[in-house]
Order: sequence, then structure tokens, then C-alpha cells
Amino acid sequence: MSTYKKRIADKILAEKIEAMGGVLIEGPKYCGKTTLACQQAKSILFMADPDTKNQNIALAQTNVKRLLQGETPRLIDEWQLAPMLWDAVRNEIDKRNDDGQFILTGSAVPPNQNDIFHSGAGRMAWLKLRTMSLWESGESTGDVSLEALFKGTTMVDGENHIDIDQLAYLTCRGGWPKATLKQNKKAALIQAKEYFEAVCRFDISRIDNVERDPELAKRLLRSYARNQGSQASAGTILADIRVNESDTLSENTIYNYLKALKQIFVIEDSLAWNPNLRSKSAIRTSDTRYFSDPSIATAALGLGPDDLLNDLNTFGLLFETLCIRDLRVYADALNGTVYHYRDKTNLECDAVVHLENGSYGLIEVKLGGQKLIDEGAKNLSTLAEKIDTTKMKHPSFLMVLTGVGDYAYTRPEDGVLVVPIGCLKD
Repeated sequence: MSTYKKRIADKILAEKIEAMGGVLIEGPKYCGKTTLACQQAKSILFMADPDTKNQNIALAQTNVKRLLQGETPRLIDEWQLAPMLWDAVRNEIDKRNDDGQFILTGSAVPPNQNDIFHSGAGRMAWLKLRTMSLWESGESTGDVSLEALFKGTTMVDGENHIDIDQLAYLTCRGGWPKATLKQNKKAALIQAKEYFEAVCRFDISRIDNVERDPELAKRLLRSYARNQGSQASAGTILADIRVNESDTLSENTIYNYLKALKQIFVIEDSLAWNPNLRSKSAIRTSDTRYFSDPSIATAALGLGPDDLLNDLNTFGLLFETLCIRDLRVYADALNGTVYHYRDKTNLECDAVVHLENGSYGLIEVKLGGQKLIDEGAKNLSTLAEKIDTTKMKHPSFLMVLTGVGDYAYTRPEDGVLVVPIGCLKD
């Protein structure tokens, strides 16, 4: 059996199990939801087991209590196959009047919410599991802690062991747990390609039993990959598909496919951040397009590590997706959210990590190089000056998050942190 690599979510799950009657773990297929849950579950029901799937679904409809019996916490894996389980679990939690009763896992949002009567408020907690960050997979040294920065560390120090060749490989490999365990790089890279194929051939249709064209799904995901990191509309994506591969499509079709991809956690856009500013400035509110893992984008575009090294502009865009993924994982541990900022003057900030207590850090993502670092630091300082700190806190830190660079350090001229992604942790 493969060695289990500890996840940041292990601690989050334990805390939620202690606090609530049940916990729902959501996330893309193959990101490790079931394995994570099995570390803390005392009994398990695999709803999708081919030997018992039909029986399980039948029992859910006729005698659902049988499925809930077992030592607690009881894991119900792929619960969305029988959405009526939700209300049954919620009702059982009420009857038992005790926390830590159930863990539910699902790789898709149930398409028909009409099957669910109660929201689960007060009984259920939610945990979104993402693919593994570089700290979790063992590539980051973890010398720079995001939590420590929020607690007031102004100076950073750390050594980066990831060079540009390895970074290209890690971007294409992604954070799929099975891939991170493989020593053979070629075998590890195949994981993302096969995930992409499975999404287009099966998962995008199985989410709601609506038959969708696998080839159109591939073309849409290629366009999404070309537009990631931007606020491209469905119309823009549609126009891109038509330009690159002639077709007669509608925006409604694009919306339909994008909705399905969000429901199976293939794409996860970044919401716009809306701070208090010293002067009036229209803030763009469109979501920024991202995949849940950078390897999905490289698979969609048919790119490997060598292709990224030969096209640094594309590499930079895909590296940004890797950074957003890691920042989301680390922010989850701090009860934070990752946003994106852009205003009418096109002043942009790639990531704003905002905590529940109102603290926030501003982050620009740059692949590397002094010129790009200088540009990123200037943007951060400009944005920080625009924020009305009489109405909200000063930023806890300004950071240029880089792909290459030997060390993490603080710029003496402006106090901006320069941190290679290979040094960062939660």
C-alpha cells in the first residue's frame, strides 16, 4: 500500500469532526478525499462499489437507516449517488444529538437540489479538498509560513530547492496524490492526461446525466486554458473556440458546459476583491478564470515540461494557476479566502489572501527575473497606497511570489517580500 502523505486538511477535518455532527468533503476526483476521510473514519460505506452500488441506492430509497449504521465517525463515500442520504444523515444527527457522527465525500455537486430538503445548517460542516500543494507533496521547504506573516513577521528567510526545469515538471504533474508518489516522471505525467480524458469522456456528462460532446469539452477546456488568469466571459471563450476551430455554438451551450465543470470541481474561478479605497475607482467584479490544478490546463493544451520551458509566457500563466492552488490550500488552514483584484485603471493584484478577522496580504505572481519582480513590487505598493486604512486594516504583507530564485528575502527599498513558491507553506 502507498505511503500516506499527510495533508493540511487532516487537521481541518479533525477540528470539524469535533465541532459538528457531520462533515462533507468535496473536491475533484482523485484529489484524495476518500483517503483523507479513511484516516479518521471508524466505519465506511462505499456507495460506488460496483458489487453493491445498486443495492446501496435501493436501500437509500427504501431503508436508508441501514446505510447509516456503523461505528462513528461513519464515512459515506460518493454520497451524491443517493441525494436523499443528506436529509437522512441530518435527521440522524439530530436524533443522536452528538458530534462527529458522519463524514460524507463527493466528487460532484448533486444536480437536483430538489432532492434535498434541509441545508444542513447547524449539523454539517464543509471542507473543500484540493490537489496537493508543493508543501504537502514535499517539494517546498516550508521556510516561509503564511500564518507567521499574518502574525507579524516582517523579515523572511528561506532557501528554494526548485529550479525552473523541476518547476515546469511540477506544473505539468500537478498535485494529484497518486502522481506525487511516483518516482518515474513519465508515469507521473500520465495521471493528469488521463484525468483530462476521463473528464471529457465521462464525468462532464455523468454529473447530471446530460449527454455532452467529449470533443467539444476538450475544445472548451483548451480555450479555458488559453484564457486562465483573465476575466474572460463565456462570450469570449465562445469566440475563441470559433476562431480556433470553426463551429456553430451558443453562449448557453458554453454556460452549460462550464456549469458542469464547476460541479465536478475541474475549474474554480477566483472572486473579485472589493476593498475600501481612498478615492473612487471602479473595481472590476468579474471572476478570474482558473483550473483547480495547473496540470489540467497543460493536459488540455497538450503541453509537457519542455513545451513550457520553450514558451515562458505560457509557462508564466500556468505557474500562476499553480500558485493560486497552493495559496488556496494554505489559506484554508487559516480560515481565509483567495481573491483577485483589478480596477478600471487595470491595476491588478493576482491574489489577495483575506482572513476572517479582516487581515489580508497582497500577492503578485511572477515566474522570475528582476524586471518582473520590480514590476510586481511597484504594483503592490501602488495598490497598498490606494487602500483607505481608516476603514480597513493595513495589509499584513506585500509579496511577490516567484517560481525561480535561490532565496526568500525582504526588499530593503520598499519592504516587499520576494518568496519563491518552493519556500512557502501554510
